[in-house]
Amino acid sequence: MSKHHDLQRLAANAVLVAAPVAPQRACTDRSFELPTALYAASIGSYLAFLAIMAVGFQSPDMILPMVIFVAFIAILFGTPMMWARMKPDHDSRALTMSQFLARGIETHTGHNTGGTAAVQMLILPVLVVLWGIAVVVVAASV
Repeated sequence: MSKHHDLQRLAANAVLVAAPVAPQRACTDRSFELPTALYAASIGSYLAFLAIMAVGFQSPDMILPMVIFVAFIAILFGTPMMWARMKPDHDSRALTMSQFLARGIETHTGHNTGGTAAVQMLILPVLVVLWGIAVVVVAASV
């Protein structure tokens, strides 16, 4: 009896494993409710870093790498921007900056105020700009 029971249980488990799972729809709110100004500030910070490097280390040999870096930034921010503009099944839009600051945003770790979320989003780009300034100052003083 136990052998027959084990075979039935294995057959039932095999059916459960082999049963097709309905595909889950990916995120449909592609704006993530973040204001465009925050993305623009990020892009501006990275481009400012490149401008600082270009001015601080002027060389004709750096033209091509700088063009490539700018192209990468355009691609890395442009692709999600195009993705957000695609028309999914809903009409949700990104929050305006005033709405964002007033409401805040719900994240995986809980609710953040607008100011806190803006700081979290912009801390790395701003630190990169400050790092670029520090590198140019050190290079100029040596």
